[in-house]
Amino acid sequence: MTTVKERVNVGSNDDEPAVSRVPKDLLLVIFIHGFKGTDSTFASFPSRVEHILTETMDNVAVECTVFPAYENAAVERFADWLTTLTVQKEVAHGGGAGVVKIVLCGHSMGGLLAADTLCALVKSRPDEGASLWPRVIGCIAFDTPYLGLNPFVFKNSATRVVEVADTARTIVSDVLYFMGKSQDSSQAKPNPSLPQIAPAIESESTSKATGWARWAPAAYTVGGAIAAGAAAGAAYWRREDITSGYKWAFDHMKYVGNLWDKEAMGKRLDDLTLLEQQGIVFKMFYVLLPSSPPSFPSPRTFVVLPPRSSPAFPNYIISRNSVASDEVKAHMGMFEPTQNDGYYELGLETARIIREAAARNGMHSTVPI
Repeated sequence: MTTVKERVNVGSNDDEPAVSRVPKDLLLVIFIHGFKGTDSTFASFPSRVEHILTETMDNVAVECTVFPAYENAAVERFADWLTTLTVQKEVAHGGGAGVVKIVLCGHSMGGLLAADTLCALVKSRPDEGASLWPRVIGCIAFDTPYLGLNPFVFKNSATRVVEVADTARTIVSDVLYFMGKSQDSSQAKPNPSLPQIAPAIESESTSKATGWARWAPAAYTVGGAIAAGAAAGAAYWRREDITSGYKWAFDHMKYVGNLWDKEAMGKRLDDLTLLEQQGIVFKMFYVLLPSSPPSFPSPRTFVVLPPRSSPAFPNYIISRNSVASDEVKAHMGMFEPTQNDGYYELGLETARIIREAAARNGMHSTVPI
């Protein structure tokens, strides 16, 4: 692997001592989880990306690392952490300031953190012609709500509540229907044209059945209440699953207030897009769930997309997920192959974009970009 020093022979004489050759550049890929995320949010995704890059880049040391969990003052903490890490890596690697090239990869709110930190670093330069340090060459976001959360995330969460209630109501209605049929049969008048059979002596089992049958009229009378109660019970049983969309969204909005600040959100996205003119690659993967009629006649996204006429729109890349049941699960399960059937494609495309950013900064790939 190119993450360690490579030993090569100098000259043609095999007796000559071997010397260590350190790869010219160090490519540092930083993964930043979202609000309330943990170090395990990305699972094995960073190591997978590191392996792909190591195998497809020439004379470049590649390291992928995850920013530790945070809660408050995230931008300040991350900037300090990134600066300290950059100094440590540049001293250890050698070659001076700027030898470490950095790509920021943020999931969810981590993408906002990456964007705000990057924009702050750009603005902190003494002038526009000054080199950027730490040397960030790319910013990749994974389902980051740069323009806010899709309102349908809330609507579709409500739809799931209705679906559960409807299912429970249907089941109870079927039970009550058959109970009603039993009641009607027990009250049917005898046909005088047929021979009549005297009633048998009531046995214990018959008594039990008749006892249950006696409850049928009352149950049928309060059928609406029973159905409503069963629906409510089913909803309560799945309360955590059903309300996950609401809780997740509102927690995030409480943490990042400008999710409702349309002007500030638009400016951030515009600034990121303009950074492309300075050689900094910006891309955003967004999850897309296929349509599922009749409940969901159109494809669904977790985030609001920019208009097609926006300069930022070409930077948005679809990440399809046909196994997740809703937008929140697709968003949270981006880095789990069992929850995202587009997981492996996501890894390959992420590595390709990183190679593109590296190529713009003098690093070489062994495969076409």
